[in-house]
Amino acid sequence: MSNIELLLEKLDVCPFEQIDKYVEGGKKVIGCAPVYTPEELVYALGMIPMGIWGAEGEVTLSKEYFPAFYAAPILRLLDLGLEGKLDKLSGMIIPGLSDGLKGLSQNWKKAIKNVPALYIGYGQNRKIKAGLDYNEKQYIKLIAQLEEISGSKIESSKVEEAIVLYNNHRKALQEFNELASKHLNTITPALRSRVMSSAFFMDKAEHLEIVGALNEELKNMPEEKFDGKKVVTTGLLANSPEILKIFETHKLAIVDDNINQESGQFDYLVDEGTDNPVRALAKWISDIEGSTLLYDPEKLRGKIIIDKVRKHGADGVVYLLTKFSDSDEFDYPIIRKELNQEGIMHILVEVDQQMTNFEQANTALQTFADMI
Repeated sequence: MSNIELLLEKLDVCPFEQIDKYVEGGKKVIGCAPVYTPEELVYALGMIPMGIWGAEGEVTLSKEYFPAFYAAPILRLLDLGLEGKLDKLSGMIIPGLSDGLKGLSQNWKKAIKNVPALYIGYGQNRKIKAGLDYNEKQYIKLIAQLEEISGSKIESSKVEEAIVLYNNHRKALQEFNELASKHLNTITPALRSRVMSSAFFMDKAEHLEIVGALNEELKNMPEEKFDGKKVVTTGLLANSPEILKIFETHKLAIVDDNINQESGQFDYLVDEGTDNPVRALAKWISDIEGSTLLYDPEKLRGKIIIDKVRKHGADGVVYLLTKFSDSDEFDYPIIRKELNQEGIMHILVEVDQQMTNFEQANTALQTFADMI
């Protein structure tokens, strides 16, 4: 087995097993619902933040709390709580960045008694001073809740250390993203997703060490010629094993993305060396552009996607639309128009964590691969 295969194997982790591992090692683990939770605050208090983005499978117990037309990651996340699979968490951070997430926060409080909900009521008008002030206060409120759980007081120096670690991790993922686009035979869509997804399930220092070593291995390899088509993906979530398998079957390689669960975690850095690291984290939210879950009056998401297509010479865009995500659905007509104006081929593929039949997606992606 090559060094790259060994490193990628280390990143093939199960979140539930990871929770067990950290808890048995004496660490408290805080769940982080999608998206943009200030993990650095959790880390600064000696706890492990664990990103939970639902799970593949049929919606079960959450049907008692939500109507059927909610986005599956929210339904499946509540399922995991109701089924007791998250009982070892010491808290669950839930940001109120969509109507669905707001509903999740209230239903979680009602239904899950042994894992407290830690709600962040983000101010969406995030770039003005009032918005920054408000979001900083939301973080200060969260800190008080986290301090109670951890049994210790947060130190500004520890927050700064966490920011530096997380920025180094973001830079490593940025480098991996670039290197992967030049080694498309080695880093398949499924393996690319593994690197991105595992970041949510591991101590960032541990993940950074592995990704750093992986980057070194890729840098020592010659750039690969790929006999297929290159695409940029966009959407909320892109980690379905069956969908990624379809990409590989039809020789569609992912050279970059505008996915909240992927590049959404590393495209922007937090300011370092400030007098107030908590405010720096609030400013990070104001710096992010092109996210469907953050207020974007200038609608920059389409331009960002187009820039990524041009940068990598991609052949097209695959819009992975999470079923019943109204935020993402509202963006699609705008982005479709902009891609059409630029003459960029694109296709919409609806994804759902409850999917068991992938024939429609397979036919759509096969046709798209043939067209481009």
